[in-house]
This record gives sequence, C-alpha cells and structure tokens, in this order.
Amino acid sequence: MAGAVAAGGPQTCEAALQAFAAGGNGFDAVLAAGFAACVCEPTLASLGGGGFLLARSAGGRALLCDFFANTPGLGGPAREPGAERGANFWPVTVRFPGSQQIFNVGPAAAAVPGALRGLLHVHRRFGRIPLREVLAPAQRLAREGFALSESQSYFLRLLRPIFTMRAEGRALFAPGGALPTAGETLRNPALADFLASLPEDGDREFYEGAIAARIAADLAAEGGLLTQRDFAAFRAVERAPLRQRYRGFELLTNPAPAFGGRMLAASLRALEAAGAPECPRSHALALLKAMQQVAAQRQQILHSTPGFSRGTTHVSVLDSEGAAASLTLSNGEGCGYFVPGTGVHLNNMMGEEDLHPGGFHTAAPGQRVASMMSPSLLLRGGETALVLGSAGSNRIAGALLQVLSQVVDFGRSVSAAVAHPRLHWDGAAVQVEPGLPEAVLAALRERAPLNPWHRSDVYFGGVNAVAPGGQGAGDPRRGGCFRRTG
Repeated sequence: MAGAVAAGGPQTCEAALQAFAAGGNGFDAVLAAGFAACVCEPTLASLGGGGFLLARSAGGRALLCDFFANTPGLGGPAREPGAERGANFWPVTVRFPGSQQIFNVGPAAAAVPGALRGLLHVHRRFGRIPLREVLAPAQRLAREGFALSESQSYFLRLLRPIFTMRAEGRALFAPGGALPTAGETLRNPALADFLASLPEDGDREFYEGAIAARIAADLAAEGGLLTQRDFAAFRAVERAPLRQRYRGFELLTNPAPAFGGRMLAASLRALEAAGAPECPRSHALALLKAMQQVAAQRQQILHSTPGFSRGTTHVSVLDSEGAAASLTLSNGEGCGYFVPGTGVHLNNMMGEEDLHPGGFHTAAPGQRVASMMSPSLLLRGGETALVLGSAGSNRIAGALLQVLSQVVDFGRSVSAAVAHPRLHWDGAAVQVEPGLPEAVLAALRERAPLNPWHRSDVYFGGVNAVAPGGQGAGDPRRGGCFRRTG
C-alpha cells in the first residue's frame, strides 16, 4: 500500500514505510513509527510513557484513543490529600541555552504508563498485518543500533542528569562515561528482546505479570507510588473527538479530559471572531489576541485538572485508501528508572510542579492525567485535508493554530506552513522567531513586550503534518522528517 508519513526523524519515518511495504495500512504504519520512535527518540517517547491516537478510517469514522497516564496509588497506603510524606522524588535542574528549568524525577514521579497497552489496543482494532511485522523495524533498530540524530543528541545533553541517574541508564546512554554525539550508534538490546516478546505475550507481563510486580516492588522500596493494581487496572479508552468549525473547515482534535484540544478549539474560535486576515500585521495581532484570551482559560483548566505534556513526539500518516492517523507520544523527561530486562524508561508525569498547582499527589489514584497533546485532523467537505500534531508543552496549541491558519487563511503548502515563523505569548512577553517583517514586529511591540529570537528553536513546537496529494513536512525545529511511497 502507498502512503505518506511525517515524524520526528528519518528512522521513524522509514519504519512507517516498511509497514506499508509489508502490506500494512495507515494504522500499521503509524504504529510502526510509534514503536520506532520509542527506540530512536528516547528523550521524547517510551513504552513507559503515554499518548493519544486520533484515527479516521477510509470510510470516514473517527475516534480518539486515549492511552495517556493514570495517577498512581490504587490499593496502596492511604494518603491525606496533598500529603507528600513518603513520596520520593527530587528536583533536577535542566539548563537550556537561554534559561533553566527544574523537573522532578525519581520513583514517585512516575505515573501509570499507558503507551504499550494503547499501541497494542490500536493494532487489535485497526491493524492489518501481523504485529511482528509492525514491530520489526523498531526491534531491528534497537538490536542493530541507529545513528543518533542532532536533535536527540541535543535533548540527551539537556537531560543527562536524568538519563544517567542510575546504572541502567548509564549503561545505555553513557557506557564509557560520555554521552554519544550526533552520528554515533546507540543500541538497546534489552528493548529489542522485549519487543520480540510482544507478538506472543502481548502486554500481559508488563501490566499483569512479573514485570508489573517487579516495577511495583522496586519503586515501593524507594518511596514510589505505583502498585500492581495500578497496572492491572489501566485501560485504553476510546472517545469521540472534539469537533470545531473554522472558516468552512472542521477540526477533529483531542477531547476532555485532555485540555490541549480544548485550547486549540478555543484559539480557532477566537481567531475566526477576529475576521479574515487583511495582511500579515493584522493577522499577527489577531494571533496574539487569541493566544492571550486562551492563556487565561488555560490557567483555569490547569487549576482544576492534573495535567502534563513535556518531552513529546508526533507522527502523522495518510494511506492511499484514505485512512488517517495522528499519533502523539510523551515520556516527559523520564523519572530515571529503567524497567529491568526491558530497556524501557518510565515517565515522570507526576513530578511537574507547574502542572500541579494544588500540590503534588493531590489527585486520587486511578485518574487520567490531562495533557496538552492535541493530535488533530482537518476536514473539508467531509474529506481529510490535513493530518497534524505537535510537541512543545504549552506551545502545542499555538503551534498548531499557526500552521492551521497558514494553510486555511493563506493557502500555503504544508511545508511552507510548518516552516513559517511562529510567535508565542508566554504570559509576560511575545516570544518571536526570526523572519517576520519589521512592520509586524513593530505592531506586536505596541501591544506587548517583545522578545525576538535570533534563530528558530524547539521551543516553538514540532508540528509534523501530511495532506492529500503527497504533501507533508516534518518540523525542522526538531529534526522532523517527511516521506512518502507510491
């Protein structure tokens, strides 16, 4: 079968093409890419994290599969609301080029992972080829190794304190004491063996067997909160997508309890209310106003819902039969714990201070953690016009808004829309990529403090998108890739 894919790197894209070559449909291809991302994009994706898939069949049926993380603690010791006593996690400072940020890691930072159960659920529901063929590219990359990309090398340097916290992480990512640089080969043979076990064993051992028991025992001994009951109780949930009209198009995106899709829908409403853009200046001002309006709503949502989305990657796929798949995966920064014998790094989705304003571990066990992730599809006349999603934490909605607007309002190609300079309202200033006209910058400066950047950066998101007619783009800000076959 023929198809197109946009993803976080060439190995991830190639995995999707191999699934197509094996006779797979778009869902097989997106799953092959997702498993490969867990190998080749280890700072962003892991089977120890979670994610969402927005799927639309060739016949037009759409659904959102939610396999993001749950809050831990089912069947564990009773805890008073807000109590942190016994919860073992600690801050790690990550130093970015222009700033630094504190992330909390350690045993109690891990939420209940959903990625493995969710990806296998999607294969059972929509896959066409055997699971072993879907997994083959990722398994081969993990065993034989792959060349580390520039973007992954950069992220690995940023997250070194987390990835080298424990002996298992050091053995994988710094075996000689130094991190691999771009172009060097990275291998994960334990992950290759674990992937090889999945066609026969599925996720049973990870969620209900010896692996779940080992994780729970290891983390409990160190002050973690995950229990065997947490793993056994986890389910992938199918939901109706959130729908939002925009200038004759219809957007399908991630519904509640995630809040990223709701923010994107609110942004589109605000932008449409401003009227059709007359020029780049008026458009930039309308974007800023929409971002400012939605930023206030974001604070309300964050204070009522546990939420997360940090280290993230995205895969968009279209196949020649018309099936569309939009997959976003996240592992946060990882908590530093690698599951013995699997090569799988657990997430740190319970350790983000800015997304737990009421205090850490205030949510009851077993709740879905909300997310900024917003896998999306754009429809026109009932047909898929664009498949897209992004990384970028609280910049996800704004990045998708700007790509959508470039396509719908200005008729730009997918590649031009993804590459177009972006802006972001951070609550205090407008962060602006280089490339906007001086008249636009002057107009923005009249409305708010302006911080012009001297180069494009991962800060502004990572939108990977495909469209009918062989169009697509992987975001150059994060080393993204686009490929097609047929």
